[in-house]
Amino acid sequence: MFSRITRLFTIKTKFEAYLIIYGLAVGATERGVHYMKLYPGTLGLVFFALCPIAVFMAGGRILDSFDVVE
Repeated sequence: MFSRITRLFTIKTKFEAYLIIYGLAVGATERGVHYMKLYPGTLGLVFFALCPIAVFMAGGRILDSFDVVE
């Protein structure tokens, strides 16, 4: 029963990985906008820039987990 539940949370294709990365990116930009409102000025811009960078790092890690077949 536990293995059937874990299969629901397993990324099986690159398309699923891209959907997850897209969702992370939308959430990160929303959080960045919130930071810009919370911290006006340079600090808000720095926090806004750091949010998508975290998505780039996570997205690269997710995509690297798939085997490259040529």
